[in-house]
Amino acid sequence: MADSKSGIREIGLAAHSAGVQRLLSSYRAIPRDANVRLAKKTSNLFRARAKSTAPGLDVSGLGGVISVDPDARTADVQGMCTYENLVAATLPYGLAPLVVPQLKTITLGGAVTGLGIESTSFRNGLPHESVLEIDILTGSGEIVTATPDNEYADLFHSFPNSYGTLGYSTRIRIELEPVKRFVALRHLRFTDLKQLEQTMARIVTERTWDGIAVDYLDGTVFTPTESYLTLGAQTDEPGPVSDYTDMNIYYRSIQHESVNHPKTDRLTIHDYLWRWDTDWFWCSRAFGTQNPKIRRFWPKRYLRSSFYWKLIGLDQKYDIGDRLEARKGLPPRERVVQDIEVPLDNCEQFLSWFLEEIPIEPLWLCPLRLREPAHPALDANRPNHEAAPRPWPLYPLDPGRTYVNVGFWSSVPIESGAPVGAANRLIEKKVSELDGHKSLYSESFYDEDDFALLYGGDHYTQIKKRYDPDSRLLDLYSKAVQRK
Repeated sequence: MADSKSGIREIGLAAHSAGVQRLLSSYRAIPRDANVRLAKKTSNLFRARAKSTAPGLDVSGLGGVISVDPDARTADVQGMCTYENLVAATLPYGLAPLVVPQLKTITLGGAVTGLGIESTSFRNGLPHESVLEIDILTGSGEIVTATPDNEYADLFHSFPNSYGTLGYSTRIRIELEPVKRFVALRHLRFTDLKQLEQTMARIVTERTWDGIAVDYLDGTVFTPTESYLTLGAQTDEPGPVSDYTDMNIYYRSIQHESVNHPKTDRLTIHDYLWRWDTDWFWCSRAFGTQNPKIRRFWPKRYLRSSFYWKLIGLDQKYDIGDRLEARKGLPPRERVVQDIEVPLDNCEQFLSWFLEEIPIEPLWLCPLRLREPAHPALDANRPNHEAAPRPWPLYPLDPGRTYVNVGFWSSVPIESGAPVGAANRLIEKKVSELDGHKSLYSESFYDEDDFALLYGGDHYTQIKKRYDPDSRLLDLYSKAVQRK
């Protein structure tokens, strides 16, 4: 592979065992009347984290790749391993996780217990669907190995979207898929959102466009009359490639004038997987780094999402943004940082509504479907060659139905007298009207009954009692909405 020099050393079982023992020791040190939480300073969450003066779980020894099996196309990975390190370990074998979320510092455990998504999700589903088995430290302090069909199968299926309220992963065995050295891109422009929706539906079904296979699919919406679908095809054909890790900005490269002639591009597989990270999609513009005069002097090591997150953390702590707005005589702003899913046939309706009501652009689109066993090449490693998609009760999606993830990450002015979270509440209502869901990594404002209907209800309560009988971990509603 072209990127073999980026590989990292696999840590092995002995180092993993030592990390697990450190974790267990830290669990025992937490007072019985204190909530168990991670002792982790960084996060990709955009909601308030639980406050505690008690010591947290020591996960410092759980951030590596234990081993990669290139023959079985699997990897054993520690729960706190970032996708940046995971990809660095698998690419030298010509392999990659089936879904690689967009930001380098997202952890595998975070993507499984939360929800990750990317441009392979129209064919590979979500990250938790490629999990074969998982070791979980439950709220009761026991580490169990959960698989789709063992005595802990209920925990296995309930773990996705539980956000650490049922336990924390220590080891995850995942499937991998072969990848080629490069990704050839075609950016299709649309002036009509309904046509974009229809084209997306056709590509998801046929997995080709204009006679060329589509391995990766996502979209970008700038206005109702300017939107794009980006189609990626794996290739080993040598040739020039683009580099968006310096002065050039990836999302701006998508734009062009021709509806009839797609713009083309090529990236290494490594750079394709991290194409969004350099500028955190388009969020780097909030820090001025898309201004060429500033970007030229901005250290390259800080052109990455994890650094921008640190700046946002400072803003949240000291209200820097609102203070600057006040100096200009402008109202404070409400943060609207969300990913939602709506059925594909409701996509145009949601986008048209959003662009009319919420002053945020661009928007990111990512189609997804639950993995289907109708594609043997994708399911060769599945236990017992399962005949149907697995159920995921805390984030139910209909088998055989295509959804579209819409991501929007910015802020809007707060209107005088508006309730807290007014824009976010409006979005939640619209998403529910369109038979959709919203990810829980950011602020949520549902009442408890509506939340239960969307995110597991009585099933979650039963699983919670079994694996966290003393409520050492926050429950999902408290963590995602009440933010205790």
